[in-house]
Amino acid sequence: MSIWADMSTIVTATVSGDINFKVVQAYRSDAAWLVFGPITVIGAIFIYYLYKVAPWLDKHLERTIAVTAYILIATIIFVGVIQRFVFSSQVPWSTTIPPLIFMIMSWYGCSYNVKLRTHLSFSEFRAKMSHKAQYWCLVMDNVLWFTFCIICVTTMSRITVNTYDNFAIVLGTDDIMRWWFIVTMPICFVLMAGRVLSNAIIDLRKFRNNETLIEQAVIGGDA
Repeated sequence: MSIWADMSTIVTATVSGDINFKVVQAYRSDAAWLVFGPITVIGAIFIYYLYKVAPWLDKHLERTIAVTAYILIATIIFVGVIQRFVFSSQVPWSTTIPPLIFMIMSWYGCSYNVKLRTHLSFSEFRAKMSHKAQYWCLVMDNVLWFTFCIICVTTMSRITVNTYDNFAIVLGTDDIMRWWFIVTMPICFVLMAGRVLSNAIIDLRKFRNNETLIEQAVIGGDA
């Protein structure tokens, strides 16, 4: 099958929800990169403008998801410990669902910390550089993060479709599908790509206006 046919299969099958072995094979081909690369770019632009018109989402979306996920994990584990050591019983999924929720918490938290620039910052070292060198270091960061986002959106979409096609159920449950959790990952990395695009635009503006580029950031701090 040609790469264009694979691309068409990926788009039409995803929109219609008609996933089968042929579609999974198309997702595994190089066509997936040609589909999800542009989707990541378009998604990043959409998220950038969404945050512009909805500042509350810009400030609270990822950390609300992360904190909610953390509370769910803590609640499940707390109840599970009581059930096991007090009542000598335990819900089977109490050890399988928390890791999936942790995956959501960690990557959405990562997206927010990309906004705060607490990843790949090296601020103490870079602050000693010239203004131009600082800018090109930030450009390198943004290119690396955006490339990472494209890779993750593509590969996690493949995993989501493969998990969906295999009817993978979360261990310890009867009807909770694993892809329900995994599908949040491509969305997360599109959000992260939007953060990277926003950072790149801010960096360019500051560079042109000769403003300070490297600032000290605190993990979990406010933006």
